[in-house]
Amino acid sequence: MNQLVTPPAIPAMSPQAIANVAALEEIALALPQVPIHTTHVLHAGLYSRTIRIPAGVVLTGALIKIPTMVIVSGDCIVSSGEAQGLRITGAAVLPASAGRKQVFAAYEETSVTMIFATSAKTIEQAEAEFTDDAELLFSRRDPDTNTIIITGE
Repeated sequence: MNQLVTPPAIPAMSPQAIANVAALEEIALALPQVPIHTTHVLHAGLYSRTIRIPAGVVLTGALIKIPTMVIVSGDCIVSSGEAQGLRITGAAVLPASAGRKQVFAAYEETSVTMIFATSAKTIEQAEAEFTDDAELLFSRRDPDTNTIIITGE
């Protein structure tokens, strides 16, 4: 039987909440950085990017300007706007609104995949589509930390 449920979601954030994450990010950037590998896939009009966050690592994300789906697998806390945060243990598929800048704090190794529909033909185009801060992404800092799959379909 089908049931209509309201899943946990990642809402848009207020300007103050985004500023709070940006302030945390400024502090975090002064600490030693952990390399984060990004796997990018462009296929069938979809772009996905997957990162693995090691246990004990806290990271902040770029300001996301479009709605996406976020798939989390592991054990972490995800900032979710004004609220305390959303604890994910196991796996979750989350609708995520535009206008968010997240914090992820991993208790155990955690994979995070963001997916959205796109007409982009390159990773750079897809990154520019979801954020105006593309130059600050982990995937732009060190090309050796990327796996890129573009199928052309």
